[in-house]
Order: sequence, then C-alpha cells, then structure tokens
Amino acid sequence: MRMCNIRVFLVAVLLTGMVFPGCFQRRTADLVLMHGKVVTVDENLPEAQAIAVQGDRILAVGSDQEIQRYIRRQTKVIDLNGALAIPGFIDGHAHFMGLGRAKMQLDLTRAKNWDEIVAMVAEAAKKARPGEWITGRGWHQEKWDRPPKPNVGGLPYHDKLSAVSPDNPVMLTHASGHSCIANAKAMELAGVTDTTANPPGGEIVRDARGRAIGVFRETAQGLISAAMQRSRARRTPEQIEAERRKMVRLAVRECLSKGITSFHDAGESFEMIDFLKKMADEGELSIRLYVMVRAGNDALREHLKEYKIVGYGNNHLTVRAVKEYMDGALGSHGAWLLEPYADLPTNTGLNVTP
Repeated sequence: MRMCNIRVFLVAVLLTGMVFPGCFQRRTADLVLMHGKVVTVDENLPEAQAIAVQGDRILAVGSDQEIQRYIRRQTKVIDLNGALAIPGFIDGHAHFMGLGRAKMQLDLTRAKNWDEIVAMVAEAAKKARPGEWITGRGWHQEKWDRPPKPNVGGLPYHDKLSAVSPDNPVMLTHASGHSCIANAKAMELAGVTDTTANPPGGEIVRDARGRAIGVFRETAQGLISAAMQRSRARRTPEQIEAERRKMVRLAVRECLSKGITSFHDAGESFEMIDFLKKMADEGELSIRLYVMVRAGNDALREHLKEYKIVGYGNNHLTVRAVKEYMDGALGSHGAWLLEPYADLPTNTGLNVTP
C-alpha cells in the first residue's frame, strides 16, 4: 500500500510539472529598481524597497532581498540610493498634439501682463520671415498683475500687438484653448472687419462702438485659424509629417519630464489617430494614450466603428470615446451659464453646438 501511494505521488508531481511548468521556473525581470522608497498605492503594502518589471507589467514589489531572485545577467538594475519611486501620473484631460504644438510656439503661461506678451511678440517678429505667422498659447487675463488699458471685460485691444508686428500675422491662444487674440494682419488675412457677423457658437468681441478688438471666442477662432491654414497649405506632405513627428516627440518629452505616463487626449481627428497608430508602430509613443475622437456627426456615422482601438501598439494607444462640445470654458467667458458673468454682465456664455 505504501509503495502504491509513493507511485501515485510521483505521477502527480510529474503531471503537475508538465501542466504548470511556469510554477517551477523563476521569471526574469527586464528592469529592477532597488534600494529605494517605492510607493505602491496598495494599502496592504503601501511602501517597499524594490520593484521588478517585465515588459510593461510589474512582476513583483517588495524588499531588496525578495526582488533579488528576479535578477539575471540580462536584467537592467537601477540603484535608487534611497530615492522615491511612484506610479506614473495619469492626465485626465488634455490635448496631446496641442501640447507638442505649444512647445513649438511662444509660451505665454508665465507672462505677468499684456505688455509682457506684446514684448515677446515684438522679439519674435524681429526673427520671423516676412508673412510668417507668429503663434503662442497660455495667456489668461485673470492671472495678469494688472488689466490692459484699454480693455473690454479685461481683454486687450489688438493695437499694441499690431504695432509691433505689422507685417506678420499673430494668433495667441488662451490657456483654455477657447479663445484667441489676433493682430490686424491676421484679421486682414481672415477677412474680418467690424461688421463681420458672429459665426454660430462663436463671438467676435467688440467694444461699445462696435469695433472688433481682436479677441475671438469659441468657434469664432476658426476665422483666424482658417486663414493660417490657408497660408500654410503650400507645405509638402513631407513637411507636414515632419512637423507632426516633432509635436509627438515634444509632447512625450514634456509628459515624461513631469511624471505623466498615461494621457487622456480630449479630441483628435480620424487622420491624426491614423498618424498616432503609425507612431506607435514605430515605437515613438513612450506614454499610453487614451484618445477621444473629435469629428462631425456625418464622419462619426461613417467611420467611428472602424476606430474602436484597445491596447494598440503594446498598450500604448486606445481609442474608445467621442469628444463633443456643448459650450465653452469659464476662463474665456464661453461657458454657457443661466445667469450673466459677474465680471461681464453682458455675457452668459455660448452654446457652441446647438
């Protein structure tokens, strides 16, 4: 009876080894971080010394001694020397290609007032080619240390901007992306005058006399951006792709420099999604993108079913949401309110998609 039991036990062990060979093999980490302060966001083990990674998955978290067994000759080991290691941040709402584009133009986020922005444009105009567009992003009138003079609801007139850049069109986008300031040259190229009608869902800001001051809210920005696109239509496909590649690389670099490893991209066209797939294929996406489709209803009906993408490019690209606008943003006085703005009693915002 004892011999029979031993034979049954040996057979069971052999069968287990054949069915579950991984249980008897130690997995090898591609990357190990050791001697650090690893924050896990796991209440059962809130802090550890080391972490082992294989591909895009965490193998184990624990003490230096516990993680040692995942190290082989080919494992890259980084000694943190007590430094902090935390999970990457997830940006819940931003614009990936817009971030890259912003790194290629004037950064207006640190400007203390309108005069500083005018000075920045003046310097850019000295270096710009004749007719070249000067662009910037990040201004916010509520964050300036003093209001511009004159102003309409805290927003500047374009006159100073036009004086320092008479021959180069200028388009400066608000921090929210929901309004812009243009100079006289840009408005000339766009065909905008004091009598130009507001487009549906947009506003050309005017003073009490009906003069267009150079600020465009919501869909009215399209008047200026369309003029810029017309002037850039002469670019070759190779130039367009090179610019897009640069935008992706700059956006990735900016995200990773701030610890952002996953990014909710709030609105890309089908064409841009195709380009992002191409970049993922080439290994150029070093962060994970969760992309929302932004397109008209007709285009959505025709193409949306082809663009449900989950975990593409080794889990670096997912497309499974749609971006639609109902109104604008608070900072640009475009958010659609039930009552007028306290600092702009003549305005209740805009319904940009009736």
